[in-house]
Amino acid sequence: MSPPHRPPRLPRTLRWLLLLLLPLGLVMTVWQAAQVAREQALQNLVREAENELRLSAAGLEGHLTRHDYLPQLLASREMVKRFLARRGHQNPMPLNLLLDQFRATADVSDVYLLDRTGTTLAASNWHLDNTFIGHNYAFRSYYQDAIAGSRGRFFGLGTQSLERGYYFSAPVWLDETSPDARPDGVMVVKVLLDAVEESWAEQDAELLVSDGDDIIFMASHPELRMAAFYPLSEAERQALLATRRYADEPLSPSGIEVFEQRDDGSRLVRFVQGPLSQGSYLGLTRHMAELDWNMHILKPLDSVYNAQWLAALLAGGLYGVVVLAGGVGWQRLRLRRERELFAERERRTLAHARDELERNVARRTHDLVETNRRLSDEIEERRRAEESLRQTQDELIQAAKLAVLGQLAAGINHELNQPLAAIRAYAENARAFLDRQRPEAANSNLEQIIDLTSRMAEISAQLRQFSRKSGGTLTAVSVPACFDYALRLYQGRLRSAGIAVERRWGDDETWVQADLVRLEQVLVNLIGNALQAMAETPTPQLILSIERDNQRVRIGVADNGPGIPEQLLPRIFEPFFTTKSPGSGLGLGLSISSRIIDDLGGHLEASNRPGGGALFTVILPREAHPNDHPPAHTQEQPTHA
Repeated sequence: MSPPHRPPRLPRTLRWLLLLLLPLGLVMTVWQAAQVAREQALQNLVREAENELRLSAAGLEGHLTRHDYLPQLLASREMVKRFLARRGHQNPMPLNLLLDQFRATADVSDVYLLDRTGTTLAASNWHLDNTFIGHNYAFRSYYQDAIAGSRGRFFGLGTQSLERGYYFSAPVWLDETSPDARPDGVMVVKVLLDAVEESWAEQDAELLVSDGDDIIFMASHPELRMAAFYPLSEAERQALLATRRYADEPLSPSGIEVFEQRDDGSRLVRFVQGPLSQGSYLGLTRHMAELDWNMHILKPLDSVYNAQWLAALLAGGLYGVVVLAGGVGWQRLRLRRERELFAERERRTLAHARDELERNVARRTHDLVETNRRLSDEIEERRRAEESLRQTQDELIQAAKLAVLGQLAAGINHELNQPLAAIRAYAENARAFLDRQRPEAANSNLEQIIDLTSRMAEISAQLRQFSRKSGGTLTAVSVPACFDYALRLYQGRLRSAGIAVERRWGDDETWVQADLVRLEQVLVNLIGNALQAMAETPTPQLILSIERDNQRVRIGVADNGPGIPEQLLPRIFEPFFTTKSPGSGLGLGLSISSRIIDDLGGHLEASNRPGGGALFTVILPREAHPNDHPPAHTQEQPTHA
């Protein structure tokens, strides 16, 4: 057989040239796309900055010019003129009050009157420590303009308050008819600029206002205020300090550095120091001719950088798609040629391929049969495993059911032991009364046995519901009546053991929102535990207490026994945990009691008394209106032979 023809390949030099041109084309495409996106984003940012700058400048001019009329208005009032005419012979207090009233009405910072020499005669801040009265402001340009007969405007720091303010002034004339007349005083109004700066903080830009000396006296960022746009020479600094416009401020440089000046008048700047040195900004300036100020806006370039990155990623992706499409086309051409060559080779080797195919079919058929057999075995093995898993799950479910039944049986046995003991005592008494021919007493004991039997039925019915949340209706229950019922059950043991019972509650009835039977069960269990704990105590004492407030009632059962070891207190309410000797209890009583109180919306706590002994406290919601509810059980005390 003749060797197959190979598909055409690119020359080696052309392949190396493509490997060089592809990354270079990628770099050029990404760079060009980023530049176009940057320019468009900058143009959009310039338009946005121009709108914001125009609105902010108009707002500042409007805020200031609305007070322009006030000095002239005050200068024309007769009260001001009379005071100037009779200064030294008239009490300035009425004028001070008038100026303070005008200050509050016009919402300005200060209003004050200067005499012909520039000394303050009356001021709205007459009552403050830093009052202007008595201070001379002849060095201020607003005084010099007004005393020359025209209106004055001035911006600077107050020499007393050190607050930035804009000053309006107007001359006060006593006689304007004389050709040689000159003003007799100057009326000045000071307006603060803090409110305007606070409104700038809401914009996504930094706003600055500078004067003719390039001093930034207003800024949305506090640390840029009282800074120079560019570093000042020592002569410029001394000249500004001499004017007292900015008091003794150091006028440090702001740190602004222009790194690109654009043809549309905008510029790209950054801060070489200070709090804004982390980013770059687009800067625009608007001249405010009426105030002779320059307002600047600095817009962050984050959106421009984001647009550049996005355009670069899109251009790179598009370039990759084009290159990939070209590569795919070339590969398809190669594949088509390879398929043609493959078809030619197949025709030449058809006879040999048929023989090889038959051998392969036989071998594959054998392999397939073996694979099917192994697959059948695996399916059967999986079926047996699933059947075993189902049986194991059923056994686990049955074991869980038996464990729950064991807990319920143990709980019922524990809770019914005390009523059974009482039934036995009543039954023995009844038999003794029958032997003594006292049927009335025997009948009373039998009635108690019937009542206890009914109560045992209620206990067993409620214990069956311990595994789920209780849904019974809660009523008003008398706490003293529940204590009386529990003490009647232990009357014989209390008497035989000589246990003193101390009741700590007043004469008023205390009611809680609970279930009567379950609350009595808890108290019977707590008292029974206390009696067992005091078995070895020489002078046993059982203390029962009731404390209440507007919302809660605290029911206490305490003894003077050995108490509970501190290391065992966190586990005292765990199921099957007990501090008694083996065979004396299952360790379920306190666990069941805690669950009962939780179902009633309360809480059961355990602690040790300072003087020795254990204290169990039941906390339940207080019932304020129990009149509509049935009272607690009242039972006759058993009569003993």
